[in-house]
Amino acid sequence: KGGKAIGHLLYAVEKNFNFTNPSVHIPDLLKAYELVQHLDDDHWKTLKSKELLDIIQACTGLYLEASANSTSASLDTTVELTIEALNRSTVPIVLQSVTLSDGNTVNKNIPLKNNKDESFKTEYYISKNTPYSSPYWLKEKGTLGMYKVNNQQLIGLPETPSNVFVNFNLKINDTPLSIQKKVVYRYSKPDKGELYKPFDIVPQASVKLDSKVYIFADDQQKEVTVTVKAGKDNLKGSVGISHPNGWHVYPEQQTVAISKKDESQTFNFLILPPKDQQEGTMNPIVTVGNNTYSDELIEIDYSHIPFQTVLMPCESKLVRLDIQKKGENIGYIVGAGDAVPESLRQIGYNVVTLNPLELTPESLEGLDAVVMGIRAYNVLDNIESKQNILFDFVSKGGNMIVQYNTNRGLNTQNIAPYKLELSRDRVTDENASVKFLDPKNELLNVPNKITEKDFEGWVQERGLYFPDDWSHEFTPLLSLHDEGESAKKGSLLVAQYGKGYYIYTGLSFFRELPEGVPGAYRLFANMLSVGKETIKQQPKLQD
Repeated sequence: KGGKAIGHLLYAVEKNFNFTNPSVHIPDLLKAYELVQHLDDDHWKTLKSKELLDIIQACTGLYLEASANSTSASLDTTVELTIEALNRSTVPIVLQSVTLSDGNTVNKNIPLKNNKDESFKTEYYISKNTPYSSPYWLKEKGTLGMYKVNNQQLIGLPETPSNVFVNFNLKINDTPLSIQKKVVYRYSKPDKGELYKPFDIVPQASVKLDSKVYIFADDQQKEVTVTVKAGKDNLKGSVGISHPNGWHVYPEQQTVAISKKDESQTFNFLILPPKDQQEGTMNPIVTVGNNTYSDELIEIDYSHIPFQTVLMPCESKLVRLDIQKKGENIGYIVGAGDAVPESLRQIGYNVVTLNPLELTPESLEGLDAVVMGIRAYNVLDNIESKQNILFDFVSKGGNMIVQYNTNRGLNTQNIAPYKLELSRDRVTDENASVKFLDPKNELLNVPNKITEKDFEGWVQERGLYFPDDWSHEFTPLLSLHDEGESAKKGSLLVAQYGKGYYIYTGLSFFRELPEGVPGAYRLFANMLSVGKETIKQQPKLQD
């Protein structure tokens, strides 16, 4: 009801639009805006009012901005705002006042003359109940594959509406209008010119751990580093680590004293694991007065997307492993990039990165095994010329582990010393059941007895790009499949070659190891250890 008259006005504007002087349409646009205010349907009234205000602002060339003097502020503090208005048309416009979202109104009554910039400064108070800046879909812990959003009105919005904004109260041709602008931070760079960032509300303190997973292969303590970042000047308090029962942290608390906002201070703690195998999480906590802070402030800063800050609970996984090892020295040839080397170092392996361009028999001396990073045969152009060196290393008693490669775009078909054909077979269900095809095989028994329990807690998938055809020298060890699909037997293949062993695996160790999945570590240790004579003994864990 009432929409027909609005439609007639806007149709006339569209049909006769003056591209050289769009401000001539302001009277009709203002009439349409006034008619929209009398609509009974609140949904359409809100939507069309916003659209008309945007059009009016564009047709007058009206520039309105509220910029803060810093990128962020914490609760219960005051920031300085610069309010700026510029009328690029000859339409009579008066800036009567600005109303801040903290409730304060600044009366000005400034006529905005054509192309005359008007600006003034005011203060904005960040109240104690202002929500922190973070994507609305990450503020609550979600479920598997689903975010949790309590406010249904937010669902579908590309970003969280700002809680810090300014309403510019104007009169245009004697028609009162209010245009809302969120507060921003404006700065410049010599090579890029003027740039903008959102103005964010941040905690007084945020924390960060130096690793998301800490693996303990024995009962020896490890040092962890906590970084505390100040969200305000003169931050004083203490920092400690919340941890599961059975674990110990030294010292319990350390003093935090940071003089300047956005500066950081690092603290080292010693973590002593329990005797038995267990998993848990630890959380650094900063105490300032009666308030505690335990979130990590993550900055997402890329040139092709808007700058964003994300607040997430800061926690790391603790894993005390029941694991035995053979061999010590591992060579790693990086492929497309993964975190497997760092994961192997966490359980005590000495991992050296091998440059495939400089690969020689001498460079492999002293190594117990060579591991190929994910998709190495897809991304390393020169790898074919080095295959004989690697196979010779295996024949003399070394182990070679090749992680997944895609079956298209291989830089050599000679990825194994025997016939091996890759396919697109994969198992996407991380909980898919696993059947042992050769349960007595050394790789499934020495030095760690692999059971179905070792395939619990896997993340995202079981594996991908399994071989589907191989020579008789290979022994398939596992059978697994997604629901409704045929069994896939190529996820883990082992073949003796001379005195050593060649292993091809499409299992997603590159996902499981960085996530601290105990069974994945035990199985990978077995692959590195197969055929070795001496076991690196770890203290026997209690039952």
